[in-house]
Amino acid sequence: MNPDLNRLQPYPFQKLAALFREVQPNQDYRPISLSIGEPKHATPQFIKDALTANLDGLANYPTTAGSDALRNAIANWLAARYGIPLPDAKTQVLPVNGSREALFAFAQTVIDRSRNDPVVVCPNPFYQIYEGAALLAGATPYFLNTLPQDNYALNFAQLPETVWQRAQLVYVCSPGNPTGHVIPLEEWQTLFEMSDRYGFVIASDECYSEIYFDTPPLGALQAAQQLGRSDYRNLVVFSSLSKRSNVPGMRSGFVAGDAAIIAKFALYRTYHGSAMNPAIQAASIAAWNDEAHVAENRRLYAEKFARVLEILEPVLPVTPPDAGFYLWIRTPIADTVFAQALYRDYNVTVLPGSYLARTAQGVNPGENFVRLALVANTEETVEAARRIAEFSLL
Repeated sequence: MNPDLNRLQPYPFQKLAALFREVQPNQDYRPISLSIGEPKHATPQFIKDALTANLDGLANYPTTAGSDALRNAIANWLAARYGIPLPDAKTQVLPVNGSREALFAFAQTVIDRSRNDPVVVCPNPFYQIYEGAALLAGATPYFLNTLPQDNYALNFAQLPETVWQRAQLVYVCSPGNPTGHVIPLEEWQTLFEMSDRYGFVIASDECYSEIYFDTPPLGALQAAQQLGRSDYRNLVVFSSLSKRSNVPGMRSGFVAGDAAIIAKFALYRTYHGSAMNPAIQAASIAAWNDEAHVAENRRLYAEKFARVLEILEPVLPVTPPDAGFYLWIRTPIADTVFAQALYRDYNVTVLPGSYLARTAQGVNPGENFVRLALVANTEETVEAARRIAEFSLL
């Protein structure tokens, strides 16, 4: 067996299940889960229609690179969304089966095991796929704590020069999971300069980019263009339809950026990555070509955030995120105690922040925080907020 499997930590939801096994939820309340970032808004009917209308395509093997029509739809969306020159659909865009699979597989492509003790840098708290990808690629993950006193920015000075010299890949997430922080242009500039200095590749996870309140979040390709990096050197972005279009079960996304890296990733996926089936590709084209349903999706989230913040602000230190659908809330007691007692007394599930982070530089930046995913319908989400407020007053 691969010995690196022994380096993997339990997934956050495994830890949560173990925590909850110690108590029984209050059966006077119906269960409401705010722990998992799985969109619960209805999948638009036109996407379902496009899927079923193209089921005949299941009779054919799809190509790993996806259809020209899908790559063109993604390229057109990127150009329109970010105000950038139209990417080359053949060389700078590659459809993938959701961002999760691609984020993991990307490390296997990028990491050079022959170089001494390669490093992958991740934000902290973080999406645990980054860590698992690093470990199974034979690299050592190092973590940059994103802290409230820094407005959850990436503080690159946390890691010593010796670590940066070994860095081969840096994962970033903007808007961030769980904090909702959007990386500004100045931070991108610093990261690009460090990439030039040390030679590492940047993997920008942007799966929450279309859930925002006022200003569309700055994207990595957009930042690169504004900073004169039109070749997107050493930069690849990852996105998906899961959150944007409420189709997490379709597993449809893309990577885009540096053509040379995309070519190597396409080669890797020829042997490893599953090709997206033709019916999913057709439904994906329909989704990328429509913005009306995305605007309605944002409206629903904005309504939920407004109502939840109104309920929680008097009792907990809550602030709206820059973007995304998470609330990252400091707790008055230990995050695991808060989550367990809330589940026991009010049958509401939230995720302890410490389960989303690692101790780095002597700090676990998730401790005494919980993550709330405002993904349920408005009625359920508001009811959960009321229970949390009542619990917090005890």
